[in-house]
Amino acid sequence: MDICQVRAVTFLPQPCGPRVPGEPPGTAVLAMPSEIDFCNASGLLPLITAAVDQQPAGFRLLVLDLTGTRFMDSQGIRLLTAVRHRLPAGARLGLVAAPRGVPSRVLELSGLRRDVPVYDNVGEALRAGTGRDA
Repeated sequence: MDICQVRAVTFLPQPCGPRVPGEPPGTAVLAMPSEIDFCNASGLLPLITAAVDQQPAGFRLLVLDLTGTRFMDSQGIRLLTAVRHRLPAGARLGLVAAPRGVPSRVLELSGLRRDVPVYDNVGEALRAGTGRDA
């Protein structure tokens, strides 16, 4: 009998406080769990969607921080694609992933990296996503 541990589903992505001085309005940064796979991906989608829905009018950028994610399979790609398609009109998705990390490699192999910008750190994602210079 296969048992799927659901402890990762209890992770509640929360918009982080400003990680970059003067973090622009209309943005949200959500830190993702250490693993994204078949056990928790479907549970993460409504949590991310709820966090986006709680944003004020004028929301334009969601940054998902995968730097703490050590494992991600195809369900992670499915999750990111679903999040991208559920964003409000005019809002964009940016991803943060360590260049040599598993999520970065999975994004590259899946082709999602061509469609969604991937940054090395949150500050870079916020600057690029809002049109600010470094």
